[in-house]
Amino acid sequence: MSQLPPVPEGFLLAGVHCRIKRDPQKPDLTLVMSEGPATAAGCYTQNQIVAAPVILDRQRTPSESIRAVVINSGNANACTGERGMRDAEKMAELAAMVCGAQAEEALVMSTGIIGEFLPMDLVEQGITSAAVKLGNKPASLESAARGILTTDTCIKVAGRTVELAGRKVTVTGIAKGSGMIGPNMSTMLGLLLTDAPLTADAAQRVLEPIVADTFNCISVDGHTSTNDTVLLLGNGEAGGDPLGGSDLDNFADALHGVSAELARAIAADGEGATHLITIEVAGCPRRDDAVAIARAVANSPLVKTAIAGADPNWGRIVSAAGYAGVAFDPARLSLELNGVMIFKAGTPVEFDAAALSRDMRHNRDVAIRLHFGEGEASVRFWTSDLTAEYVRINADYHT
Repeated sequence: MSQLPPVPEGFLLAGVHCRIKRDPQKPDLTLVMSEGPATAAGCYTQNQIVAAPVILDRQRTPSESIRAVVINSGNANACTGERGMRDAEKMAELAAMVCGAQAEEALVMSTGIIGEFLPMDLVEQGITSAAVKLGNKPASLESAARGILTTDTCIKVAGRTVELAGRKVTVTGIAKGSGMIGPNMSTMLGLLLTDAPLTADAAQRVLEPIVADTFNCISVDGHTSTNDTVLLLGNGEAGGDPLGGSDLDNFADALHGVSAELARAIAADGEGATHLITIEVAGCPRRDDAVAIARAVANSPLVKTAIAGADPNWGRIVSAAGYAGVAFDPARLSLELNGVMIFKAGTPVEFDAAALSRDMRHNRDVAIRLHFGEGEASVRFWTSDLTAEYVRINADYHT
């Protein structure tokens, strides 16, 4: 990938292999430490079945005293009952201890197989090993990004540095996600780090709409997971008073950019995907309407397989919009595919189907734009196509 962004001041990271995963070449535990107390905010899965780390983190965020985050991959610690909760608490305690913090000053994330207990002896060894490797160099950031992956084919890292009130502020994030990806977050983890000074209230207030507009606007298979978590940590090492007013707005813009880049990378890395599909829905009375329509199109197996086959089968797209549960006038609906108008004001438009198919086949990015002509609300949504490789990956994942 391109050059990695800088690690925000006052944060140290490491990723190690602790044998949760069978492959010794794949790190499976990441430790992140803030040298001083950090404000923390979180957004979590909307599934009713939630993993133990989600329960723990919900209880501890928002906060202004977080020092450590520990993340394991290969085991979700989900549907593991009281033992799973004890294991999550123990992970937090161990991470806090090696970072010189109190047990309640650590957060936990897990991802992987559901319904299996964590090998806590290996997790403890991993935390101890990661503690001595903590650093703020690009290699440390990369190892941390690798330690949270499951079926991902690449790391997801993004960053921005901005000037706010005469001080340089850095926002850097890592994420994972490739399958079991659906709206309202999915089998994805995101960790956003910044040296900006933030109050807990401001951090939570800024994070929630950004997650709604980025991580909640992706889908690979429409399956909302048990472990979805996005955490924002701000330790204030950039100096100055907590951000407010236009400075907070400008910070939010940078955080949105990082989050959008990570969300798009997750959709692009969808299991077995050969296309990244960007769906723009515009001209709706309400944003919720636009989201519902985009989600219906994104999750349609017929739309996704048509894109996989480079087939400009626009009837699948407009019919998916039609069953989204949103009332609209079909006579106002228009559709563009890769910039080519193929359906306008409820009527088919002549186009060169062979040329459009070639364009789709030879470009990984496919753009769908639906315009309803009934309002000002719009949304951008990312998904991937559906291939036979997705079936193979998920048929073989556990067995």
